[in-house]
Amino acid sequence: MRTLKGIMCRGGVVGAPQAGPAARPSGQRQHRGQRPRVSRHPRRPWIVSALAALTTGAALTLGLTGCAGLGERVSGSNGRMDIAVVAKGYASPFWAAVKAGTMAAGQDLGVNVTFSGPDTESDVVRQVDQINLAHVQHPDAFVFAALDSSASVIALQQFVDSGIPVIAFDSGVPGSDIPVSTVATDNRAAAAEAAKHMAELLGGEGKVAVLAQSSTSVTGTDRRDGFIGWLAANAPGVDVVDVQYNDSDQAKAEQQAAAILQAHPDLAGMFATDDDGAVAAAQTVRRTERDVQVIGFDSGAVQIGLIRKGVMAGAVTQNPYQMGYIAVEKAVAAAKGEEVEPEIDSGFYWYDATNLDDPDIQKAVYD
Repeated sequence: MRTLKGIMCRGGVVGAPQAGPAARPSGQRQHRGQRPRVSRHPRRPWIVSALAALTTGAALTLGLTGCAGLGERVSGSNGRMDIAVVAKGYASPFWAAVKAGTMAAGQDLGVNVTFSGPDTESDVVRQVDQINLAHVQHPDAFVFAALDSSASVIALQQFVDSGIPVIAFDSGVPGSDIPVSTVATDNRAAAAEAAKHMAELLGGEGKVAVLAQSSTSVTGTDRRDGFIGWLAANAPGVDVVDVQYNDSDQAKAEQQAAAILQAHPDLAGMFATDDDGAVAAAQTVRRTERDVQVIGFDSGAVQIGLIRKGVMAGAVTQNPYQMGYIAVEKAVAAAKGEEVEPEIDSGFYWYDATNLDDPDIQKAVYD
């Protein structure tokens, strides 16, 4: 019989049994040589077993209902396969589009899908808690986008030990063979495309800055390195003078953009590696009335509006809906024991005011 060791919640463990003998009330002790007091009404073994079962069941119920972030299920327990998804975020337009893709895949494939993520993309601790919660649910497969790849490895190992396949999406887990497949944009190639357009806009020379969403997420570092690397190899006249990290916090990114503009009065361009940074950069440039080319990443409604108005030059967009859909699709295949591709490129597009209404672009944007 398996022992309930506890259910991990934020700030501790629910349902963990207490080790050691029961403690005596404060102020009482058993004197040497004194016989231990025996109850005149000993519990029958079957009563003890029944109470233990009730206690264990109650602890399990409280553990599951008392933990936040378990996500939203397509349908209840109905004998269908269960796929748990933990993303980097929950409420932003990008993650809302990813969620829509995962839920659509669940409906089409006839499986239950749960979707959760931290409130902010800097809350690594919260995301690790959500990984642990997902493992407690013992899904048939687990789909995961890492905020901090190295911080997640220990928690992810639980799924491997339990025989549950892991599908990574958006960000992989470098140096680890835990994910059986990774569904993601080729972020280096996408950022290189942004760098190419920046160099063309600047005529091959000028100072630029980078507003990156993260220094720990593979997504953020690959976009940073893809942009800087392409310029170094192909446009040596374009000089990257500053790189700042904003944790996908638009207010923080606006402060950074303002500081960069003040520190570099001759700045010619800004590249932001996500939607929050792009909107922050463009709005700061517009507010300060500076002549700076802004290129972004992703395609939220505000960013698209700024591109239509000419405040931003353009952006690279992923296909978040498709990414979420494919990730669940591959999770179902892996749970069935089918072979899945280790790397799946979900694609990207460059868009600006000239091609924004093209059918292919409209399928990828998520405004």
